Amino acid sequence: MSSGTGTSTFVIRWINFLTMLLAVAVICFGVWMSSHNDSCRRSLTLPVIGLGAVIFLVSIIGFLGAWKNNSILLWIYLGLLCIILVAILVFTVLAFIVTNNGSGHNVSGLRYKEYQLQDYSSWFLKQLNNTHNWEHLKSCLVKSDDCNNLAKQYKTLKHFESAKLSPIEAGCCRPPSECGYPAVNASFYDLSFHPISSNKDCRLYKNTKSIKCYSCDSCKAGVAQYMKTEWRVVAIFNVILFVVLVIIYCTQINTGHQI
Repeated sequence: MSSGTGTSTFVIRWINFLTMLLAVAVICFGVWMSSHNDSCRRSLTLPVIGLGAVIFLVSIIGFLGAWKNNSILLWIYLGLLCIILVAILVFTVLAFIVTNNGSGHNVSGLRYKEYQLQDYSSWFLKQLNNTHNWEHLKSCLVKSDDCNNLAKQYKTLKHFESAKLSPIEAGCCRPPSECGYPAVNASFYDLSFHPISSNKDCRLYKNTKSIKCYSCDSCKAGVAQYMKTEWRVVAIFNVILFVVLVIIYCTQINTGHQI
């Protein structure tokens, strides 16, 4: 590596300082995700916070390498940053592929959509149809407030019928509309009515708080839609992060510190 100039050393120090700030921003994004999700739906929180921590540590290595004018540290820094870039690129591409399928279906008379499990990618199907995975998710959903708060949130049937439910509320807290069960209120359906559909979810749904439609494919589909949305947000964030890191990487290569 050439001796470089004081200016280029100064530039690398400041670039790595800005990268540290970027890493803090990534960690804050992960914390924000955590604060907006309950323990059932934090699948991407720790990876995002972990990525921020790794970028922060790598930035420290680069900062020390520039400060000490140490070629070994700069080699390690550039190598690790390159690995991070590749990892972000691979994850982002896979995230867009996995979330490419699946969307809600409009139902006449409802402001929200209903979701069907078979619409989603095979990866989501594999994860949600895994007995162990779903038992864990189901136990979390039962304890969560998604379904328990509906009756408190929508006092009258008219209010409930005009509500805009989330995918999980629409899929896990109520039977699919095709079953034809009349709603008594936000948390109770008249199951004495003979279902007009052969959909197995119609038989699985119960008014009991611990049962609801938590074993239904419609519930799994609601979770899949939620995961798809979360993955898309992280994927878009990663695209922005990737572009910024590429600019930082190329800038440091061209600062005059030729390794």
